[in-house]
Amino acid sequence: MTDAARQGPHIRRIVTGHDANGKSVVWKDGPATNHKFPDEKLSATLMWVTDQLPADYTDGEDTGKRITGTAPPPGGTRLAVLEIQPGNTLHDLHHTDTIDYVICIAGEVEMELDDSTVKMKAGDVLIQRGTNHGWVNRSTAPARIAVMLTDARPKRGDSVAGTQNAR
Repeated sequence: MTDAARQGPHIRRIVTGHDANGKSVVWKDGPATNHKFPDEKLSATLMWVTDQLPADYTDGEDTGKRITGTAPPPGGTRLAVLEIQPGNTLHDLHHTDTIDYVICIAGEVEMELDDSTVKMKAGDVLIQRGTNHGWVNRSTAPARIAVMLTDARPKRGDSVAGTQNAR
């Protein structure tokens, strides 16, 4: 992986909040920098985490800077952007005890399931409900997906959880 690739994709992250008078303001505006590289063909950039629902929007922590695994905290959520390079190989299928909202932002990516494949292209939205899956980019251009994981039940002992990372 090149040094430029190790810096992660350029994603602008804008976070709003309130000033001391309750007026809406931009709290953070700059490049997202919390990147993970499970392999040289995949990067995951954490955008935000909530610890519970309903979430506290007055908390002063920048949760996008946390070190986390793939799954959200119990009762919480996790938003990340995945950049999947052409030619990545399918790792073992994995699942999380979550409901995921997956939005294809750019390119094309395939989600492998136990018995089928679903191709997503820019603009497609997928709702994944705790299924075994893996991501593959068989195209010639990078693919970018935003993935919002929401903690769900039932809990299974073989799920990716806590600080574990899916590949």
